[in-house]
Amino acid sequence: MSRRAVNPGRRASDGGLPTVASLLHHKSRSPSVLTMALLALGVIILIVYFNSGSGGLQIPSFGVTVTSRESVSRAEGSCTSEVMQALPYLKKAYGSAMQKVLHVGPDSCTVVSNLLKEGKEAWGVEPYDLDDADSSCKSLVRKGFVRLSDIKFSLPYRPDSFNLVVVSDALDYLTPRYLNKTLPDLARVSTDGLVIFTGNPGQQKAKVSELPKFGRPAKLRSNSWWTRYFIQTGLTENEGPLKKFEQAASKGNYEPDCQIFHLSS
Repeated sequence: MSRRAVNPGRRASDGGLPTVASLLHHKSRSPSVLTMALLALGVIILIVYFNSGSGGLQIPSFGVTVTSRESVSRAEGSCTSEVMQALPYLKKAYGSAMQKVLHVGPDSCTVVSNLLKEGKEAWGVEPYDLDDADSSCKSLVRKGFVRLSDIKFSLPYRPDSFNLVVVSDALDYLTPRYLNKTLPDLARVSTDGLVIFTGNPGQQKAKVSELPKFGRPAKLRSNSWWTRYFIQTGLTENEGPLKKFEQAASKGNYEPDCQIFHLSS
């Protein structure tokens, strides 16, 4: 005995979940219902989109506040631009210690180039790739001023090679397992201290396009988390330069978007 093909429309009416075929069948008969459903879904998506993007963020942490979408966007996934803004105040805070500086982080060529033009001795460690580097950056790499190096391992420098080590956009991408190795190594090559720029919690993570470069999204930790961690690793606050930096920043109306830690090496 041959079997008759089951009518999809009847199967749905007999109870149970409707099939895709039955939905398509009903769609042809009830276009107005489907249109209303799609319109309602579109309105819901628009409401969720605009609510998620509205308003500003206020994050109290170590005297640092992010109060607008513009400042969040500027600091999103990057504190190296913050280093460039902070350089004049770091020079006032550290004085002669800024004579021999190591910068660790992406776009290190920009920081190093700026310091070299001012007559400073400067070197850089780029922890990520340099595929998109311009000709001036590649020149700094060829001359040995900037190196490509994985900071999860020992830095290619002798102890006390630099007066000051400035770090940005690097530690946020490390787990505590690697931080335990990297932080002491950063202190090893410095004589006068570390200046560490980290992202603020609550900000967006690294852009999707940057994830392949960084390997993982940034882990933005609070001021209290970093403070506890520094104490556990034996690093203390560098009080003298910190006070000078805050005084200079206050006079210049400079309010950083990233957290800035001044540590003794």
